[in-house]
Amino acid sequence: MAKKNIKLIRAQRRKARVRGSVTGDSGRPRLTVSKSLRNIAAQIIDDEKMITLAAISTQSKGIESKVKGKSKIDAAAVIGEEIAKKALEKGIKQVAFDRNRNIYHGRIKALAEAARKSGLEF
Repeated sequence: MAKKNIKLIRAQRRKARVRGSVTGDSGRPRLTVSKSLRNIAAQIIDDEKMITLAAISTQSKGIESKVKGKSKIDAAAVIGEEIAKKALEKGIKQVAFDRNRNIYHGRIKALAEAARKSGLEF
């Protein structure tokens, strides 16, 4: 099997393992993080109703100017602060953190810590 396929299969296994233990409901929705090589995005999802309650990305309007010229880790921290603000505006204080298939370090850790400092509990 090609090396690329093996990496993809391993990533899918990690994602399924994390997702199997993390679910969101009305009282405690799921905060999921997606990242690519250049961008990072965060969503707050209610899995019972299957709706997205809040979402933000480094490509969102108004955010592009805040993250322009910053490092990827600093941009992730800005996204963490902004998603926490959106959540608190909607009355969401507690979330279940879904790191997807990503290891909890670097940009994922910066986003999570910024969200915690801004008032989200997880």
